[in-house]
Amino acid sequence: MKTLRSAVNAAGVVLCATIGSLNAWGHGDVTPQPVNTEGLDKIEGWVEENPYRGNELAVEIGTSAYAQNCARCHGLDAVSGGITPDLRALNDEFEWSSKAESDEWFIQRVRHGAVVQGRVYMPPFEGILSQEAMWAIRAYLDTRPLDD
Repeated sequence: MKTLRSAVNAAGVVLCATIGSLNAWGHGDVTPQPVNTEGLDKIEGWVEENPYRGNELAVEIGTSAYAQNCARCHGLDAVSGGITPDLRALNDEFEWSSKAESDEWFIQRVRHGAVVQGRVYMPPFEGILSQEAMWAIRAYLDTRPLDD
C-alpha cells in the first residue's frame, strides 16, 4: 500500500510538472509569421475600409494569417477564451454605425497595437504585416459570426 501511495504521489508530481511546462509554453512561438498575399490587389497608401470584404482569396489568406499571428491570443477560429477581445464581436456586438467605422477601429488597432497604463496588451503589427495581410485577416473575421 505504501508503494502504491508513493507511485501515485510520484505520478502526481510528474503530471503537475508537465502541466506547468505546458502552461509556460502554451502560446508557442510568438514571433510574427510572414503572410504571403500573392494574388491580392496591392493597396497604395493606408486605407480605413477593407477593400477585400467578400474576396474569397483574401478570406483564405486571412484564415491562415490569423491562425499564425492572432489565434495564440484571440483564440482558434476567432473564439476568444476571455482574456483578449473576441474579434467576432467586431461584426455583431459593438454599436458601430457602419462596417467602415468597425474597419477603421480594426486597422488602427492592428497597426498601432494596444497599450493600457504602460502595459503592452497587443504589439503593433505595422512594419511586420503588410496592409494586405491585415485586411485579409479582417476579411476572414467577417466570416466568423458571434453566434458560433
